[in-house]
Amino acid sequence: MRKIYALLILPVVLTACAETETAREQKEEGAVRPNILLILADDLGYSDIGPFGGEISTPNLDELAAGGVKLSNFYAAAACSPTRTMLLGGADSHVGGMGTMYNDQAPNQLGQPGYEGYMNMDVVAVSSLLRDAGYHTYMAGKWHIGYEEDQSPKARGFEKSFALLQGGAGHFDDAPMTVDHDTSWFREDGKMVSLPEDFFSSEFYTDKIIEYISSGENDDQPFFAYLAYTAPHWPLQAPDEYLDKYKGRYDEGYGALTQKRLQAMREIGLVNDNAAAPQPVYPESENWENISDEQKKIDAREMEIYAAMVDNMDFHIGRVIDYLEKSGQRDNTIIIFMSDNGAAGFGPGMNKAFPQEWIDSTFDNSFGNMGKINSYVFYGPHWAQAGSAPSRLFKGFSTEGGIKVPGIINYRGKLGDLEGTLNDEFMTVLDLPVTFLELADTEHPGAQYKGRDVQPYIGTSLVPFLFGERKSVHNENDTVAWELNGRMAVRKGDWKIIKLQARFGTGDWELFNIREDPGEVHDLSTDYPEKLAELVTVWDKYAADNGVIMPE
Repeated sequence: MRKIYALLILPVVLTACAETETAREQKEEGAVRPNILLILADDLGYSDIGPFGGEISTPNLDELAAGGVKLSNFYAAAACSPTRTMLLGGADSHVGGMGTMYNDQAPNQLGQPGYEGYMNMDVVAVSSLLRDAGYHTYMAGKWHIGYEEDQSPKARGFEKSFALLQGGAGHFDDAPMTVDHDTSWFREDGKMVSLPEDFFSSEFYTDKIIEYISSGENDDQPFFAYLAYTAPHWPLQAPDEYLDKYKGRYDEGYGALTQKRLQAMREIGLVNDNAAAPQPVYPESENWENISDEQKKIDAREMEIYAAMVDNMDFHIGRVIDYLEKSGQRDNTIIIFMSDNGAAGFGPGMNKAFPQEWIDSTFDNSFGNMGKINSYVFYGPHWAQAGSAPSRLFKGFSTEGGIKVPGIINYRGKLGDLEGTLNDEFMTVLDLPVTFLELADTEHPGAQYKGRDVQPYIGTSLVPFLFGERKSVHNENDTVAWELNGRMAVRKGDWKIIKLQARFGTGDWELFNIREDPGEVHDLSTDYPEKLAELVTVWDKYAADNGVIMPE
């Protein structure tokens, strides 16, 4: 077994294993263990929802944020599968099998440990450990970390599940995600199934998670429910009653939306007064002023449909909360909401998996059919950058726009002074599995699980922070690193280095002070060469310890 060190280098072994005062009190008082509801949006931009400055109507997320804590400094991976692997597997994605996305492996990565293209057996899923600890475990929505039956949610500890295996699909049907598939694939409790005729993704996945939770509501077991929406991932589609709700809202274009979002974010304290839109935008050759009126009409419609999807997702989140309220489970349920990565700037027609010729011959993208069944559109890099601003770039990149995501934690009446606040404490997706175990009063098994070697969880539990026992989660000496498709980053405290291909960066390491320069605009590598060298050394160790293989 490879020797792997923690991604968060210094505090993890201690905080993941040590028993906090809260945990001891729960044992002594025999407190009821909480239900855990984890809600994951797909490709949601940082400022798309109301609590983070968005103009899209999200009253249910607004209410969760008002009664919980908004995580303004929360990080995932740059793409969906690595995030999901770390969210459930607790180890770095390069250890858990998702060093890169399925079918994206470079020739020198094929067949190598950590690049299997699914969540491998070197990690034990938190769903398995929670099931072993007496939790009901339920999952509905996007899986995207394994296609075979022995890689399905059922095989990784979910008692009941309905999962889309691919990275996306039609929201009304099983329309294929890529040219490689005739249809998309779904598994219920590990077995391949088809979709009902009246399927719409956000509604159906919500129906399923409510059905699953209700099946165990009369026993004494708590639940862990993982609701993984495919909204607002393209293809952009929404029910008819939502399609025209935002008509005309985005006719002023990308730049106008960016400025409105930035002003709203300033007013609620998410960014400072000096925060500005990232420059240059991508693609540099296209902007709202130099495209045709017809293209403006199409682009605005794409954003209208995107907003409709977010609005509709929020409605269904409200249905789950209403069910918990009516069934008497709301007060004992901690709810975590987050996006899996930054807004999606790339999409259909922009690479070989989604050739424009295939899209044109397979789908009806006429203006009147946009957003309806058998359409296949996405909203492009300019809208994505509006959803990421002031951060640089978007999904797929190790810049802030690719990895910094909106997060909300709500545990009604139990978060003390944190309730109703905006919190800038640095946290990552790797902190959640450890947190879930502590909430459930159980532990990671260590080096082995059911006869096989497994890797430790490397995050830091949020429990002491959430319940007021600690003022911070990580300290200034903690380090975290990211890599996807050769796009790398390291962060330590307020300092961050990134390395991007020359088309999107310099091709060399760049250094930024993230607190002062959240847009990663001012490269300080020549001003602080010792700090640059320090973080490059951290990268070298991270890459060696986690088996990172740079694509050739």
